[in-house]
Amino acid sequence: MSRPIYVHAVSALFEPAELRNGVAVVIDVLRATSTITHALAAGARCVIPCGEVEEARRRRDAFLPASALLGGERQGLRIPGFDLGNSPAEYLPETVRGKSVVFTTTNGTQALIRARDANRVLIGALLNVGAVAATLAGLPEPIHLVCAGLHGQLALEDLLFAGAIAHRLQLAAPSSDFSEDATQLALNLYETCGRDYDRAASLLRSSRGGRNLIECGLEADIGMCAREDSLALVPELFKNEWEIRDPAGQ
Repeated sequence: MSRPIYVHAVSALFEPAELRNGVAVVIDVLRATSTITHALAAGARCVIPCGEVEEARRRRDAFLPASALLGGERQGLRIPGFDLGNSPAEYLPETVRGKSVVFTTTNGTQALIRARDANRVLIGALLNVGAVAATLAGLPEPIHLVCAGLHGQLALEDLLFAGAIAHRLQLAAPSSDFSEDATQLALNLYETCGRDYDRAASLLRSSRGGRNLIECGLEADIGMCAREDSLALVPELFKNEWEIRDPAGQ
């Protein structure tokens, strides 16, 4: 029997139990999963996702001084008192190398929490789409592409990534089942608006999430998040420790 590829277009609209026995890829292109991938590529020891601001502060306070940073946003902007926001460009080697990043965002970390019942939880962004697709192609379990969305609504940029993964799996694992309507919708979006940087960046700028970033003065983040295949790592949530790490870097 062929392996199904499911696209959950809005993370708030599925039941966590639906992901049991499958592999989840959590997607928040603008910007949480892009930032997490950048942080680990820059040498962060791990990223610890939190749902609430005060939870993040408590988790950070449990670390030795200077060994952990607070990162994240609310309404697109750095949270008062936090070391870092949610812009990938902030997560530089000289800032995060060797440190744990305790991280909370409006949509992305919420989606990570909802995906916790999956056998494995991977982190996906356009930045690492090829590496994620290659990992998925070698796995037998059902695939759940979990789009964080934006305030409980569909986010075009997340659906674009889901389509990019489905497109690559059609080539690398053609026996998979791509018949679900949401999967077909994501594929059609990618084939129409993806495939090259300029078209992807244009879609990201025109999306609601992109427009919000432009209003916040953060348009440069859009260009960074649209760089397909610029990073090769596949971050994974290790649920027992509740840490996102790069398995290849351990």
